[in-house]
Amino acid sequence: MISRESQTGAERGSWFSRLAGIGLLLVVATLVVYWPVIHCGFISMDDPYYFAANPHILSGLKGSNVVWAFTTGHASNWHPLTWLSLMLDAQLFGPGSAGPHFTNLLFHLANTLLLFLLLRRLLSLRPDQNLEATATPAAVTWWSAVIAALFALHPLHVESVAWVTERKDVLSGFFFLLTLWAYVWHVQRQSRGEGRESSAQAVPALDPRLWTFDYCLALLFFTLGLMSKSMLVTLPMVMLLLDWWPLRRVGRLHCVSAQQARGKWQVAGVRSLIWEKIPFFLLGAISCVVTFIVQQKGGAVGALTVVSVSDRINNVFVSYARYLGKTVWPMTLAIPYPLPRHWPFWPVLGAVVLFAILCAAASWWGRKFPFVMVGWFWFVGMLIPVIGLVQVGDQAMADRYTYLPLIGIFIILVLGAAEVGARWRVPWVAMGFLAAILLIGCAWRTRMQAGYWRDSESLFSHARTVVENNYTACNDLGFWMSRHGAVPEAVKCFQESLRVKPNNVDALFNLGNAMSHFGRWDEAVDDYLRVLQITPNQAEVLNNLGMALTAQKQYAGAIVSFEKALKANPDSVSAHNNLATVLFIQHRYDEAAGQYREAVRLMPDNPHLYANLGDALVKCGQTAEAGKCYQEALRLNPEDLQTKAKLQALGQVF
Repeated sequence: MISRESQTGAERGSWFSRLAGIGLLLVVATLVVYWPVIHCGFISMDDPYYFAANPHILSGLKGSNVVWAFTTGHASNWHPLTWLSLMLDAQLFGPGSAGPHFTNLLFHLANTLLLFLLLRRLLSLRPDQNLEATATPAAVTWWSAVIAALFALHPLHVESVAWVTERKDVLSGFFFLLTLWAYVWHVQRQSRGEGRESSAQAVPALDPRLWTFDYCLALLFFTLGLMSKSMLVTLPMVMLLLDWWPLRRVGRLHCVSAQQARGKWQVAGVRSLIWEKIPFFLLGAISCVVTFIVQQKGGAVGALTVVSVSDRINNVFVSYARYLGKTVWPMTLAIPYPLPRHWPFWPVLGAVVLFAILCAAASWWGRKFPFVMVGWFWFVGMLIPVIGLVQVGDQAMADRYTYLPLIGIFIILVLGAAEVGARWRVPWVAMGFLAAILLIGCAWRTRMQAGYWRDSESLFSHARTVVENNYTACNDLGFWMSRHGAVPEAVKCFQESLRVKPNNVDALFNLGNAMSHFGRWDEAVDDYLRVLQITPNQAEVLNNLGMALTAQKQYAGAIVSFEKALKANPDSVSAHNNLATVLFIQHRYDEAAGQYREAVRLMPDNPHLYANLGDALVKCGQTAEAGKCYQEALRLNPEDLQTKAKLQALGQVF
């Protein structure tokens, strides 16, 4: 290998120009393929919770919202940095969808470039011994570029980029790559400091020599990554894989000069490498505990009685096989992939056998081709937190979970192809042509897949087509139809979802909402009560149940429902407003005013809330303050003639 220190100024300029040119090519290709996502709207699945209808996000970065980001378990996750990034989007770009989509794309671009530079650095440090002869600086650069291009353009990554909710994927990926970059820097500096050509041996976690600036920087980036998405808990295992190859800190490390001729090698202990990662493992363990508690409280973690241990294990092996299949042939991608009641015996057996064969093959071939073992166990290990051992939600798998794990598979494919090409003496022009065909195919398929994300109707209609009995997609499509006035068609979608899964609480809830739309209050109440029997204390369900009871003039029951909704979610503006309305109807004006005040505090840009508070204050005899409320309502909505009349009745003019 040619070191940069030995290069002339002209050579360094050529090296920089090559990197800049490849980086520009990666950016342009990614922008061309993904630019349509900028014009996509919000998706009805989770986007309202994460951005479109979240008052903490929409009101931007301010003190109370920052506190909320660090203390909330909203959406059954603890990822304060993700919340803060979305708040910044709302503050910079407003409440529309273009801003957060643009930011997602920027992070994906940054991740692509970081991956390219990280891989080039790693492969330049320690190329595989079998590729040593062909591992010229130019070859290493192009291998790294093709891996980064696969990362940028593979269709399985569309979900992470095109979905506003998946800011946590691209943001955590950014800090994941920065962590590895700082870690490699740490290993290099440690090696140079000890005067060895090979990588340094590990320093125990309690040794002061370990806590260098670069090591602390890696810990900081890892912490920020965990605060973006807890899936990064497996990152220390990736570090250990890199210790083995290409950093070569495990196994044969460096020759002892007096013994080199006899081929004896000094070996670093694996135990010391693990001890070096103890702070990372501790941070990961804390993140696991916090995430599990938050998801359990939020009802996202499935109970063992709902999804048995055997069904979870079966789904693990089937999911690994399906992820590999969709990597090779990404033609039937969808969101979501619902979890079946049971997997048939033969697909499970085939998946288990395939998994065992691939693990054995990676271990066997890894002795000669280390990148095979590293790439395979990178893929397997990084998927463990989301593979379904702890069932979250009712999806069997999700494309977004492959955002970082697939890097391992891409490493195997590209370096494996380079090895085959070198052994068979395939001309580099032919190899480049094959790589270009592969990347063009990925780009074409990714562009098509991104098109489905333009709105919920397109996305979930496609999901119904490619995944049989997709009860979740039926429900989400029905939700979109109901929001756009096609309520009879929506009811059919909800009923189809319930036909496949009778206890689908989301479909039951949405069907109840549809019945409310038609004024069929008894049926709506029955649907809401069925949901609450399956999943008690759901704030939105309790709020809508209260509205249905209010329509039936069952005010006492409605008040109980609204109070339970506020106990489950004290920040529910709708529940505060609805409870205040019922209290107002019952002439409990002071209590109504208190609830309206809380609603105004949570959503200070809503003119109707100010008008409602003004009505309650008039009844309480507080006309001066009521006038101020009416004036604020008119400032926010000058066309509100009814509020103008109320203000004039108080003898005030806006």
